[in-house]
Amino acid sequence: METREILEQVRKGTLSVEEAERYFRQKPIKDLGFARLDTHRETRSGFPEVVYCAGKADEHLQRIFQALYEANGEVLGTRASPEQGRIVREVLPEAEYDPLSRILKLERPGKRRTGRVCVCTAGTADIPVGEEAAQTAEFFGCQVERLYDVGVSGLHRLLSRLETVQSANCVVAVAGMEGALASVIGGLVSRPVIAVPTSVGYGANFGGLSALLTMVNSCANGVAVVNIDNGYGAGYLAAQINRLAQGQGGN
Repeated sequence: METREILEQVRKGTLSVEEAERYFRQKPIKDLGFARLDTHRETRSGFPEVVYCAGKADEHLQRIFQALYEANGEVLGTRASPEQGRIVREVLPEAEYDPLSRILKLERPGKRRTGRVCVCTAGTADIPVGEEAAQTAEFFGCQVERLYDVGVSGLHRLLSRLETVQSANCVVAVAGMEGALASVIGGLVSRPVIAVPTSVGYGANFGGLSALLTMVNSCANGVAVVNIDNGYGAGYLAAQINRLAQGQGGN
């Protein structure tokens, strides 16, 4: 629960001063022995701790999800396998797993999504990374518009949706191959562009390095670049920008 939410409940009388005080007195770390969870991260940064699922032992993953769900009322996990989705649902049946983005989550019901983030991918092979960005931004309260398969080899596809792109508070441009989409979008909008290079491409793509270098060397202004295939990082940053655009920078 966010600090603002707690204070609003105290103001409305739905939460007692004693209950609020009890929450703020809680230790900021939940020690599980094998992991030390940052349960006050949302209070400090506005977003709760997120779980990187890949490589975690089954029991550890279950206990981490349970502890974070108990502390925050929701949990977001990235890079989860279908088997990990099944394992978490054994202890938290409400958990949702998306095999495309590899997102594993439990989300507060009735969450309000505001503002606008636009996630664009150059091709359909880039959609898994695009979906990771889109679903991350949605988890953190953004209204997300998806424009998939609008790469530069058919530029008219992007131009036909130009109003959608230009009206967003932030645009996430996801592309492999030569990664030119971010520069094109950067020259068309007045808002920040977050470029996400993907590992999609043939041999000289070097696992996404060619797209990364293109995006880093973009001549368009206002383009920032995250790591290769890092849809989560792009979605998180887009959510921060979206909040600032709506005057919601603090908690």
